[in-house]
Amino acid sequence: MAERFETESRKLLGRLRDAMAQDVAGQARLDRITHLIATSMGCEVCSIYLFRDADTLELCATEGLNKAAVHETRMKLGEGLVGRVARRRQVINTPDAPQAPGFRFMPETGEEIFSSFLGVPVQRLGETLGVLVVQSRTAREFSADEIYALEVVAMVLAEMAELGVFVGEGAAMSARHSQPVMVRGTVAQEGVAEGHVWLHEPRVVVSNPIADDPERETERLQEAVDQLRVSVDQLLNMTADKEQQQVLEAYRMFANSKGWMRRMIEDIQSGLSAEAAVEKEQSMARARMGQVSDAYLRERLSDLDDLSNRLLRILTGQGLDTGAEMPADPILVARNIGPAELLDYGRLLRGIVLEGGSVGSHAAIVARALAIPLIVHADAITNDALNGDHIMVDGEQGVVHLRPDDTVATAFRDKIAMQAAAQERYSSIRDKPALTRCGTRIGMHMNAGLMADLPSLTSSGAEGVGLFRTELQFLVRNQMPKRTELAALYARVLDAAHGKRVVFRTLDIGSDKVLPYMKANDEPNPALGWRAIRVGLDKPGVMRMQLQALMRAANGRPLTVMFPFVAQFEEYRAARAEVDKTLAREARLGHVLPSKIEIGAMLETPSLAFAPRRFFEEVEFLSIGGNDLKQFFFAADRENELVRRRYDTLNVSFLTFLENIVARCNETDTQLSFCGEDAGRPVEALCFAAIGFRNLSMRPASIGPVKSLLRRCDLGEVRAVIHAARDRGDMSVREAVMDYVRGQHQV
Repeated sequence: MAERFETESRKLLGRLRDAMAQDVAGQARLDRITHLIATSMGCEVCSIYLFRDADTLELCATEGLNKAAVHETRMKLGEGLVGRVARRRQVINTPDAPQAPGFRFMPETGEEIFSSFLGVPVQRLGETLGVLVVQSRTAREFSADEIYALEVVAMVLAEMAELGVFVGEGAAMSARHSQPVMVRGTVAQEGVAEGHVWLHEPRVVVSNPIADDPERETERLQEAVDQLRVSVDQLLNMTADKEQQQVLEAYRMFANSKGWMRRMIEDIQSGLSAEAAVEKEQSMARARMGQVSDAYLRERLSDLDDLSNRLLRILTGQGLDTGAEMPADPILVARNIGPAELLDYGRLLRGIVLEGGSVGSHAAIVARALAIPLIVHADAITNDALNGDHIMVDGEQGVVHLRPDDTVATAFRDKIAMQAAAQERYSSIRDKPALTRCGTRIGMHMNAGLMADLPSLTSSGAEGVGLFRTELQFLVRNQMPKRTELAALYARVLDAAHGKRVVFRTLDIGSDKVLPYMKANDEPNPALGWRAIRVGLDKPGVMRMQLQALMRAANGRPLTVMFPFVAQFEEYRAARAEVDKTLAREARLGHVLPSKIEIGAMLETPSLAFAPRRFFEEVEFLSIGGNDLKQFFFAADRENELVRRRYDTLNVSFLTFLENIVARCNETDTQLSFCGEDAGRPVEALCFAAIGFRNLSMRPASIGPVKSLLRRCDLGEVRAVIHAARDRGDMSVREAVMDYVRGQHQV
């Protein structure tokens, strides 16, 4: 029975290939295909529905339903049985369609006389392109063999749609990768950019989904899998890193999976080529990935997806180097990317768009250091984009425009032009102080993490570096950097600063920043776990090595060091003691000591705001780490998109909390600054200044806009607006302050 089924399946695929090879229009091909499928499966009806836009399916061809309904019948995603198949990406098989949950009667199709319904999604690599349906008058449930046969056909239809063989009139039959696409994501680094797509991993194109010789295709698959297994074993033998070994062990498990191999061989016996069989299983894995909430299972399905890509490249011979030339204005599009790979591209990139990633990922840290707009969580962007596609990245709104039409492109360019004009205006005040109308001077400092950032110190008008992230040099290497390497780097940073103050934050790792050569800890909540100063105090050798490198880099110059994530007074004291020990050791070794050393802490946990007065007296400066402090204050994980936007920096409770910190620092004359993304947002910065902050540290591009607004405002007036909003019981002062700011624009 199974052998007869496989023979029938191969015959049907052979007929489909012949139909698709005919030199006819796309509509004629689809019509021929529905006729062949209906005849082969002994059904009165076969229909193909394709997406005309992200939410609407259109009947594009049918055998058995009313022909006048073609291109007229449409339904929303989730509407009717067809819409439910598309939304859930799952088969619906029912002997009595009118009584099935979700059934919607379409009178124009004439389908009321057909009882049985079988619908399967037409999908490729996790992207649903449409739905393939067969129906019959007789009330019956379709067999597992029939469902499988229709899934194989749907797989071939998806590949053919990708290759453009169904192109015809109307949106639903337009050429793939030709229509404008707008994708919403999450802003991980602000900024706007226009350019052309550069795919980090070019797509594999399967041009031969149907094969005549299943024995030869099975041999090809076996040879490719053997080659894959050898390559994974070789990588395992060469890799010392434990985390990478775990990933490769998962690869080896899948490469040796008998179930995975059996399913692909069954697909080949049904008439698919080896490449199409691999991609069919990959599409199924991606579809399951979208429905699985368990993080471990999603990770394993992701491993299978990556392994399938490797196998496809072996079978097709399509490597990562396709011979395509990088455009002059590249915007990188990828599923994900590591920090070292991103640094290899460097400042060549105009922007970055990732399907995965997070606002705190290594890639985001590097993108911020390079000041490159970055959007993460851009669903299906790698399926939609081709190398060379025109693309616009709006890192202010979290929107990507792929192949934008003229109207969108014009509006976007107007936005870029307005920002460029504003930057020109800001350059005129570059060398002027951030002096408010009431005569208060606010210190403007920049955040940095790479040597490449330092030229911005002069061009942005920054008075110094309020935060130099030292962990980037650790994150992008495969082994711990040497003390001499770090000392040379830190010395170059101080040289480039030309005497301006540079605040070096010691190694801030853990949570979302895990060193590739350090053993990862399996922590249920890493953001609240073993990270930053906790790692430094538990591994004092690493902290001492970094402190020695900093002191030797200073070489008689002033040195400023800040410890991250201090939650308790005793942690600061312990870290300060390590500084004193290191200074004494450096003196014994005869090294030149810094002429002056300032030791401070980042206030990123609410607990430190309530530390004993003695802490505020001993610490030489404090810097609010706004990103972490907000997530702990509001109990809302900034990596979790479901809750990340539930809080507002200008929430009255948060501003009152910050005011209390300012008051405590004023009592002990402790220098205080606000560091982070919020400091670079003009309205937020204005409010921070109004409640008493006199130093702000932000990305270089934000200094101009923030300084411009500060120079137009009176902090006493802003403070009165904030207090009035609080007295009214407003949850946030944002609207009230925005009204005030709009009034200043009219002055």
